Amino acid sequence: MGDLYNQDFDSVVIHEKNIIPHFFDLKTGIAGEILQKFAQYRLPLVVIGDFSKYKSGSLEAFILESNKGRHINFRTSIAEALRQ
Repeated sequence: MGDLYNQDFDSVVIHEKNIIPHFFDLKTGIAGEILQKFAQYRLPLVVIGDFSKYKSGSLEAFILESNKGRHINFRTSIAEALRQ
């Protein structure tokens, strides 16, 4: 994370398929820990994927709330992310 920040990256895009499934189980705390680092470094993150397969009301609410801001966003495609 520090290397990305020091190399002047202005955002990071990660595909959902490259993230462990436990990330999307909010009870594990993995998402919170990782996303906190992005917030601390003020490095925007976009996660691209189909999140409908995760049947969790809390995850759905988390995604909706995250998408209201500018630091952490969940999008269905690169094209959608670029339009934002």
